[in-house]
Amino acid sequence: MGVSDLRPPGWFLGCTAFLCGAAIMVIEILGARVIGPFFGVGLFVWTSLIAVAMIALAAGYWLGGRLADRTASAGPLFAGIAASGALTLLVPVAQAAVLEVCVPLGLRAGAFTAALVLFGPPLFLLGCVSPWLVRLGASDLGSVGRVAGGVYGLSTVGSIAGTVLTGFVLIAVLRVGQIFTLVGGVLLGLAGVYLVVFRKRWLGLAVVPLALLGVALQQPGAGVVRTLPGGTRAQLVDVRDSHYGSVRVIDYAYGAARTRELTIDGLIQGGVDLRSGLPVYEYLYLLEYLPVAVRPGGKRCLVLGAGAGIVPMWYQSRGIRTDVVDIDPDVVALARRYFGFAPKGSVYLGDARYYLATATGQYDYVVLDVFNGDATPAHLLSVEALRLAKQVLTPGGVLAINLHAAVDGDNRTAASVGKTLAAVFDQVDLYPAFDPAAAAHGNVVVLAYDGARTLAGPSALQGAPVHPMARDGVLNAWERVRAAPGRADAVLLTDEYNPIDLFDLEIREDIRRGILESTPWAILLG
Repeated sequence: MGVSDLRPPGWFLGCTAFLCGAAIMVIEILGARVIGPFFGVGLFVWTSLIAVAMIALAAGYWLGGRLADRTASAGPLFAGIAASGALTLLVPVAQAAVLEVCVPLGLRAGAFTAALVLFGPPLFLLGCVSPWLVRLGASDLGSVGRVAGGVYGLSTVGSIAGTVLTGFVLIAVLRVGQIFTLVGGVLLGLAGVYLVVFRKRWLGLAVVPLALLGVALQQPGAGVVRTLPGGTRAQLVDVRDSHYGSVRVIDYAYGAARTRELTIDGLIQGGVDLRSGLPVYEYLYLLEYLPVAVRPGGKRCLVLGAGAGIVPMWYQSRGIRTDVVDIDPDVVALARRYFGFAPKGSVYLGDARYYLATATGQYDYVVLDVFNGDATPAHLLSVEALRLAKQVLTPGGVLAINLHAAVDGDNRTAASVGKTLAAVFDQVDLYPAFDPAAAAHGNVVVLAYDGARTLAGPSALQGAPVHPMARDGVLNAWERVRAAPGRADAVLLTDEYNPIDLFDLEIREDIRRGILESTPWAILLG
């Protein structure tokens, strides 16, 4: 066997280092999109993904180095790369079966186990690549340092390219399953080129049908229809894998009833009755009516977090000039297309805190609705951020915040948010959009303002149309209003110390459990 059979030329080894480094980062970044609809995209998911990647790569470095010392052949290396490509192709196919086993393990153990099973094997095989390339590229001991530096440098540059390409390009133009197919196809193609060009083995052409099989096994997208056990028909109308999550529009039908929801990673961001156009969730009404009831006569409103566009359109319908800030252009696009979001005010695509820090105008109402019940953007819920929000309020203006929390029992989130708001505003009132006697947690609309305490009453909704699905929760909210819970362990949330993602873990797990029980998995995976 000739030297060229064992050691491909340096340029090809460099390309291998670059492409495998890129593949590592694409797989790691996309991991959150695969398990996000089931475990969220909060602290525990990212901790699990990073930990699994480090474990798999460390094990791969160790084994790759040992195996490379035993053979000078590149054949086993590219066989491993081909196997990694095949395993990458299988991720979208195996996703549902793996998650079905892992979901009952809970938020932390389930996320870690799912990441380990789905992404650990291909990342482990890719970890074997760099030390093996060093062995192939070094002709003597005097060149080991130079070759090692070149291999790891090229691998790192590839990782940078994979990160940038995924975040800026691929997620914007391809679905997650398609990106996995692309990465798997590239890895298989790399192994195929080695076999065909350098080993003259036409078996390398077998990578073509393998890649095509991966494409054929992809899950369908929009158009998925499933029937729930109770007879409700669910249809996935549209799906966008945006830079910030998997955004989906889902229609539900039961008898004559027709509703439509916007979700991000499975969590509801708004829902309407398709016949009447009325919101079907209580918290939306409270975000609309409560601030105006407490401080009537306002002329300008700022909504941070467009959701389905329901809240800003309500303020606009009342003649209140409404500006909207949302970080995700896909959310805004779907709200426009499917929920009648047609703002007359300005729509700013960007981070809400940056907008608060740079805004020049003032508003009578600021509605903060960027929380998904799964992960709280801590940078928007600190003393410093709330002071910025207060700066854009007119004197006597009202800040309304939508949270998902408990107001009794394990209510550390509500207590800490209340303590933090009380450090900035004179008054803090909590209006649960659920019955605390019947449910442990739910949406809570928090009002913060200066001056004398003013409680909204049922007259705020006098004559207003309220959907039957939301009527009880909305009309009884006035009887449930309360001050923020007083707890000795409540935390003053700051930019420097903000552990809110670690609070109320059982609530977050219960939210996820409810989503998985009420939403067909084919809709979440489609």
